[in-house]
Amino acid sequence: MARLFGTDGVRGEANITLLPELAFRLGRAATLYFGKNSPTQPVILIGRDTRISGQMFESALAGGITSAGGLAVTAGVVPTPAVAYLAKQMRANAGIVISASHNPFGDNGIKFFGGDGYKLPDATEDELEAIVRRIETNDDLDRPCGENIGRVEERTDLINQYIDFVCSTAKTRLTGLKVVLDCANGAAYEAMPKVLRRLGANVKIIHALPNGTNINDRCGSTHLESLKRAVTENRADIGIAHDGDADRCLCVDEKGEVIDGDHILVMCAQNMMRDGTLNNKTVVTTVMANIGFHRAIKEMGGRVEVTQVGDRYVLENMLKNNYRLGGEQSGHIIFTDYSTTGDGLITGVKVLESLKTSGKKASDLSALMTTYPQLLINVRVAHKEGWENNPAINAAIDEGENELGDEGRILVRPSGTEELIRVMAEGKDQRQLERICKNIAEVVEREQGKKE
Repeated sequence: MARLFGTDGVRGEANITLLPELAFRLGRAATLYFGKNSPTQPVILIGRDTRISGQMFESALAGGITSAGGLAVTAGVVPTPAVAYLAKQMRANAGIVISASHNPFGDNGIKFFGGDGYKLPDATEDELEAIVRRIETNDDLDRPCGENIGRVEERTDLINQYIDFVCSTAKTRLTGLKVVLDCANGAAYEAMPKVLRRLGANVKIIHALPNGTNINDRCGSTHLESLKRAVTENRADIGIAHDGDADRCLCVDEKGEVIDGDHILVMCAQNMMRDGTLNNKTVVTTVMANIGFHRAIKEMGGRVEVTQVGDRYVLENMLKNNYRLGGEQSGHIIFTDYSTTGDGLITGVKVLESLKTSGKKASDLSALMTTYPQLLINVRVAHKEGWENNPAINAAIDEGENELGDEGRILVRPSGTEELIRVMAEGKDQRQLERICKNIAEVVEREQGKKE
């Protein structure tokens, strides 16, 4: 049986592969698990994005929570990082987010935060799954009755606490900055406009009229075309885009050029170095960061720690070593001074703060880093296992690395979900990259077996 939890919670097509019945069991299991040692009624906070299926899953989760005697506190439509923050502030036993992030509206997902505001470790997810399976087969677990049945409390005011918190992270007013904000018709549509206006920015808002089916629809951080147009047409200083659940942030400079997560990290790192708040002058990122990112941080006098792909690994390294800034190229940025997870709203504020205090244009700050051309080939194989010990594959990689020298790099890694091996190369010459990548991909396909 496949593992219930994926890389970021439980996901599927709403009412097809992700069912409200499962949501009920997850709510019930979470209350039994997180409330097992609680001296008082367990409290589970629920937040959701704007998908049409969100209310269905919210109701199902609340039903499961109350069936186990818990208090389901519903916050309505709020960003994912708001649930992490509020669960900790409320001293809730856990927080649940209903969202499929940047996926189309037909998908949805359920992910958990502990009462400390952090995502759950794999071992805890496995324990939750075991309870879910037990409920599926033989639900002999506690069912309170009478006055001990749980209840639901609607708290549409909680978003205001989160807005106050995000505003408190700003070290300067944003007066004079003209910003175009793309809310992706998602969870940021109410909070981020209020944050920016309270901080004094002149804000033009696009894609902030969610109707349940237009989340991420040709908008947001995965579709930046309309933001680019709006920035240049309105002669704005910068554009900010969130994804559907607002845990990510990407930007567009005044010329309409994209500022990705690598560039955002460089901009924020420079600002933190200037303030003396970047511990050990270190930024944490993943193996997918562009080689230009490494060069930019080094030129600024900083250093980079590298983890495997995934924000949980970035955060794990940051917490272990007391680093304060980390993230991914996708715009999932973590500031541990403020948050327990990636927060797109705080990221947007920090980018604008860097822009305001520097007195420079967004394009000038983005130019602190030169993005090297990158080429990625996904090779479908019969099996992923053992590729790293294959002499022919290693010889092809070594040949490519020797040719690129210090002016590039090669990264070969298996997909976590498919029978794919990804071959990525970076360097100054696109044609050279194409030749090197193609050669390695052909060797991988030959050695690992072509998938029919």
